[in-house]
Amino acid sequence: MVINTNMAAITSANNLDQSTNLLNESLARLSSGSKIVNPSDNPAGLAESISLGAQINQTAAANANVSNAVSFLQTQDGYLQQVGSALDQMSTLAVESQDVTKTNTERADYQQEFNTLAGYITDTATKDFNGVSLFDGSTLAVTTDAEGALFQMTGVNLGAAAYTAATAADVSTTTGAVAALTAVTSAITQLATDRATIGANEERLTYTGDELGVLQDNLTAANSQLTDVDVATESTNYAKYQILVQSGVSMLAQANQNPQTVLKLLS
Repeated sequence: MVINTNMAAITSANNLDQSTNLLNESLARLSSGSKIVNPSDNPAGLAESISLGAQINQTAAANANVSNAVSFLQTQDGYLQQVGSALDQMSTLAVESQDVTKTNTERADYQQEFNTLAGYITDTATKDFNGVSLFDGSTLAVTTDAEGALFQMTGVNLGAAAYTAATAADVSTTTGAVAALTAVTSAITQLATDRATIGANEERLTYTGDELGVLQDNLTAANSQLTDVDVATESTNYAKYQILVQSGVSMLAQANQNPQTVLKLLS
């Protein structure tokens, strides 16, 4: 029997140390909710998780860009609906002003209303969305994914000749009213084209937004598989490591008691 070197105690101490480390790691996982508490837990998984996390954030940002662009388009169309109503009324005034039973005084009243509606359209052409002009005709490049792909969103120009000709028309005379009707009709045709363009842009971006939402969900699920702890499994491991630590403490105490039996040989 050896006294100076207690191999049983040394072995028990090493096993206890290992069990304690495993218990601490399990506790850290449960308390953090993550399988990767330290880089050494899963270096490759950590690298992949970092990459996925960046892609998730980039996709979310692209989705926000698309949502804002859709809001921009909806604002455009809201204004154009009112412009359409104004043009409809202007065309009605142009027809009414051609009535040979009307006097020039009455036509002057029509002209006053016509000018007011034209002023509304002209004012609408200056509106903006968060500082970005709604109706200057500029094509806006919308970032549609995490790789920076762009969708060219065709602009609408309320300063186009079809609109300015209509707003500059004059219904104060029969001859002017005939020309005004032609100009306003052209503006209505242009408005129909512009609203169709807005609708096509909105449809395209809505599909893109839905796609980005699905992609973001799938990336999040993939990242979860790498990093999120399985509480049921880890709780089982924690209980196992607790038992190992407790039994290790008991065994170490027992191993340290064994050399005392030497005293019986000396007594």
